Amino acid sequence: MKYIVIGINDSYSPYFSPDILEEISKGKVFSGGKRHHEIVKALLPKDIEWIDITIPLEEVFYQYNKLDAKGIERIIVFASGDPLFFGFANTIKRKEPNAIIKVYPTFNSLQTLAHRLIMQYHDMRIVSLTGRPWTELDKALIERSPKIGILTDKEHTPAMIAQRMIKFGYTTYQMHIGEHLGNSEMERITSCTIWEASKHAFDNPNCLIIETPKELLTVRQYGIPDQSFELLNGREKMITKMPIRLLTLQALELNRHHVLWDIGFCTGSVSIEARLQFPDATVVSFEIREEGKKLMYENSRKFGTPGITTLIGDFLTIDISDLPKPDAVFIGGHGGRLKEMMAKVMTVLQPGGCIVMNSVPNKSNSEELFKETIKELRLHMEPVTHITLNDYNPIDILKATNK
Repeated sequence: MKYIVIGINDSYSPYFSPDILEEISKGKVFSGGKRHHEIVKALLPKDIEWIDITIPLEEVFYQYNKLDAKGIERIIVFASGDPLFFGFANTIKRKEPNAIIKVYPTFNSLQTLAHRLIMQYHDMRIVSLTGRPWTELDKALIERSPKIGILTDKEHTPAMIAQRMIKFGYTTYQMHIGEHLGNSEMERITSCTIWEASKHAFDNPNCLIIETPKELLTVRQYGIPDQSFELLNGREKMITKMPIRLLTLQALELNRHHVLWDIGFCTGSVSIEARLQFPDATVVSFEIREEGKKLMYENSRKFGTPGITTLIGDFLTIDISDLPKPDAVFIGGHGGRLKEMMAKVMTVLQPGGCIVMNSVPNKSNSEELFKETIKELRLHMEPVTHITLNDYNPIDILKATNK
């Protein structure tokens, strides 16, 4: 099957080059969104077949594939902007790797918005929230990107984006919103503060660019001071100390592992430090104490770390079947049930993954229990890291790998 993919904007008087008009004149089957159909229907030949692009896409491609049986060898698809920029041409390549594709792009929406603003955009970081989770925006904010172009949808609206940014302290950004770009009657460009955007409803379709001077961005901390965290009942001992925390992250190898489970997070210090230093990693945190929910909420807001999944309850009874499978696990607290916890972890731990735990030698039997358990689970024990802070008790950083 050959796909002719034509990019358009929101103009109801679209301009097409002679080459595109010739493609349209020869077309028998066309496809696109309902909005695209409204824009181009006056230009289409008579007696054509139109296939709406709707969710689920499996049904759309099923209709495309039926055309082949009818002897129809080409489909003309209308798509928004540049079809290779988070667009439908990429979907065709993924669904039908052997398809022949010809693309006629136009400016994508973020390029158009930058043009309207007379803004250079070669230094703009691009994030798509269209049918996607917050992950890439969270990462861009944590990494302190000064200029971010964002593709939105009906759930990830400018107001929702602004509210999330305010929640996690990213308030120095200016927001530029483009609505109905290319539509001469409905196009509107709004530039405002994050606070103003959080209270306003904008028309769909829209996209936005957020920017802030680099000097107004807070510095991403490396090693958060212990006293900066909100603590459990003010108890300083109930936190993994900063030097130990950084060595723990090194042992977890989050530079190459992708999913961290923090079991017994208490203040959330390990999860938050991991999120700050490795925003590519997925962080899932467990805590049995109800107070942990408030502590994680307050500390993650304080240090600007959106995207941590927090689960409150007994780890041994929590349903983990739908959670992303870990390749790095930190056990911050086990309540005397270390063996049971590690056995449950092993049902989901990825090959090559690791389990890390900190222990005070000669103060409890945790280290012996850890070593005994990894033998039973046939894990590989890594060399123990010994560290002493000031005049306090030494700490052993224990690590086992699933080789």
